[in-house]
Amino acid sequence: MTKTVLITGSSTGLGNTAAKKFAYEGWNVVATMRKPDQRLAEENPERIFVTALDVTKPATIEAAIAAGVDRFGRIDAVVNNAGVSILSIFEATPMNVIRGIFETNVFGVMNVIQAITPYFREQRGGTIVNITSNVGFASNPLLAVYVATKHAIEGLSESLSYELESQNISVKLVEPGAMRTTNFTSNTMAAAQAVSIPQAYKPYFDHMMNSMMNYPFDSADENEVADQIYAAACDPSARLRYLAGPDAEETAKLRWSHSEEKYMATMRDLLGQTAWQNRQG
Repeated sequence: MTKTVLITGSSTGLGNTAAKKFAYEGWNVVATMRKPDQRLAEENPERIFVTALDVTKPATIEAAIAAGVDRFGRIDAVVNNAGVSILSIFEATPMNVIRGIFETNVFGVMNVIQAITPYFREQRGGTIVNITSNVGFASNPLLAVYVATKHAIEGLSESLSYELESQNISVKLVEPGAMRTTNFTSNTMAAAQAVSIPQAYKPYFDHMMNSMMNYPFDSADENEVADQIYAAACDPSARLRYLAGPDAEETAKLRWSHSEEKYMATMRDLLGQTAWQNRQG
């Protein structure tokens, strides 16, 4: 029987690439987005069905699930890909902006999981794939809000992996590194323009931004990440985490293969924090 996946945030970027990957592999795809763009479906009308879904509006999630089941007969996996980010100084980031990011990245994921879980339970099986980031285990400066949301989903997913296993539902985490080719990066930079940088932080902000642009590890490729999402959805094992991208693999080695002191010292060097401290000294 042909399997079906529902993917959030499929209009552009990683979600769009993942939708094409699943369709190429013979899956049916319920490609969801806030404002449906039928161009994706036109590329493969037999396999891809585009419908509206806003993760912050539970009624649209229920409607998308129903529409997907009506079109393809069932849903076997859900990929929680929709997300937003911001580069900012935390002290100056308004709480309404922070809450907005949590609404999409955390509560939006929770909304989708709560909507699909009863369906999977009654179906006696299903897979939930949550897209986090390597910053979910190896944090960066200037991304405190985004990092906090990804840490939240990491914890949520690990806890649910035990809880939902009792209902024959699998939970997977895909942890990409930076993806410079996606418009996610440009959207992040655009969002940063809405938050002012306090003058006291300006030299530090400029220094760290320059350091990020010269990060020593290769970034992830969207197709490589889509391959890992597909692999996670197809994996029947109890494995939880799937790294995606050279930088994610390198930071994972640092995080889990060194002492806390060695890890923090190495990350300060890689991120440019040590250079900043030396400059100040």
